[in-house]
Amino acid sequence: MRRRSFLTGALTTAALPACANAPERSARPDLKPADALSRAAPAASRMVEEAGLGGKVGFVVSDARTGEVLETYNPLRALPPASVLKSVTALYALETLGAEYRFQTRLVATGPISGGRLNGDLVLVGGGDPSLDSDGLNNLAAQAASAGLREVSGRLLVYDGALPRFERIDRAQPDHVGYNPAVGGINLNFNRVHFQWRRGGNGYETTMDGRTERFRPAVSTSRMRIADRSLPVYTYDRSGDIDAWTVARGQLGSSGSRWLPVRNPALYAGDVMRTMLRANGIAVGAAARTGTAPQGTTLAQEVSAPLDRVARAMLRFSNNLTAELLGLTSTVRRGTVPRSLDASGAVMSNWLSGRTGARRPDFDDHSGLNGTTRISASDMAKALTASGAEARLRPLMKTLTIDGDVTIPVQAKTGTLNFVSGLAGYFDARSGRSLAFATFVADTDRRNRLSVAERERPQGGRSWGRTARSLQFDLIERWALVHQ
Repeated sequence: MRRRSFLTGALTTAALPACANAPERSARPDLKPADALSRAAPAASRMVEEAGLGGKVGFVVSDARTGEVLETYNPLRALPPASVLKSVTALYALETLGAEYRFQTRLVATGPISGGRLNGDLVLVGGGDPSLDSDGLNNLAAQAASAGLREVSGRLLVYDGALPRFERIDRAQPDHVGYNPAVGGINLNFNRVHFQWRRGGNGYETTMDGRTERFRPAVSTSRMRIADRSLPVYTYDRSGDIDAWTVARGQLGSSGSRWLPVRNPALYAGDVMRTMLRANGIAVGAAARTGTAPQGTTLAQEVSAPLDRVARAMLRFSNNLTAELLGLTSTVRRGTVPRSLDASGAVMSNWLSGRTGARRPDFDDHSGLNGTTRISASDMAKALTASGAEARLRPLMKTLTIDGDVTIPVQAKTGTLNFVSGLAGYFDARSGRSLAFATFVADTDRRNRLSVAERERPQGGRSWGRTARSLQFDLIERWALVHQ
C-alpha cells in the first residue's frame, strides 16, 4: 500500500436550513444481495486482502445525488460504525429539531425579590445544552446580579429533568476516561472535571476544578486522593453525592493534568453555579438537586448557538456527550422518554429505517462509543444519499485532504475504537461527480479479547488503526479515478 500524507483541512462553514417537508422515506431501491455481488470490484478486493487487517471489511460507494450504487464489498455486513454514527445523529437531530433550534439554560426565582433579597428558591434549570460551560454559568450569575439579586433566602436548586439521566455512556469503558461521562438534563464543561497535580516540598498539590480559559472554579463534588501504589492508575467510587477518585502516586511524575468524567452532573453544575453567584456578589447556600420543575420568574437565560453550529462542532471534534444529548433531545421531542441510551438508540434506528428504506440498524447509543452498535455500509450509504441528506450534512462535515497521486478533498466523519475504524461521507470524482461512501473495518474478535485495563491503549491498536485508515484513503483515491 502506498505511503502518503493525510492532511486535515479547515471545516467548511456553510450551513443549510433543515427542510421541514423532507419525505419520511427515500425512493431509492434496496440493495439486494445479488446486486451487491455484481458491483464488487476485483481491484478493491485485492486492496483489502493486501492490507491484511485480520478482520472484517465492508464498503459501498454511491452516486450522492441519485443513490446509484457503484461499487461494494460485503455491503450487507453489519459492523461497528464507531463515531461515524454521529453523522446519523446529526441528521436525526436536524430533521427532528430544526437547524435553528437552540438549547436554553435558565435561572428561575420561585419568589419575589425585595431589597435585593429573593424570598424563595433560586433554581438552575437545565435544557440539555451540550455546550454549557463555566463561562455560561458566570453569564447567568451576572444577569441575576444586574436584575438586582444580592441574597437568596431559600435554597439553590438544580433541575435536570428535561432529559433522563445516565451515569455513563458505555459501561465497558475504563472509569477514568473523560470521553465517557454522565448524560442528563444539565451538563457542564462536557461533564468533565479538570484534575491537576504538582510535586512540592511536602508532597503533591492537587486541584479539581471546572476550568475554562477565563475561570478556574474549584469544585467539591469531585475529590482526589493520592494512594501509595503503582497500579491501577485511577480508581473511582461514589461516596454519597461525591465522585471519589484515587490516583497512584507511582504514576504521577513531577506535574501534569487530565480531564476526568463527572458522574453527578447536576450537583457539579450547582457547585460551580454557587461559586459564580458568590463571585458576582450574590450570597447563596450550597446547591441541591430537585426533581420538580420550578414555577416562577426567569431572572437569567443562557442560549446555545443554533443546532447546525452545535452539530458541526460535534462532527468536527467528535464529542460523545454532544452526540448523546442531540440524540436524546430528538427522541424526547418525538414523544418517547427513553429509559436507557439503548432505548433512545432504538428510536433513532427506527427513524433511519423509515427515513431511508434501509434495513433497521442496531444503535445502542448516539455517539458510537458503544462497540455493540451495528450498521452495514449499505445502510450507511443510504443515509448519506437520502433525499436532502447531502445538503444538510456535507457542509457540516470536516474536510480531510488525501494528498497522494491526486489531491482529493473529502467531507467525512471518521470513527475509531479499539480495532474498529470507520469513514463515511462525500467527495467529488475527477469528473466532478459527487460521490457518497461508507467504509467500515473491524476486528471484533481481537477487540472482545481486551481486558478493561487494556482498552485505553491496547498493544498493536495504533498500527492497526493506521493500516485501516490507509486502506480507506487508498479506496477513495481509486474511486475518484474510476467512477466518472
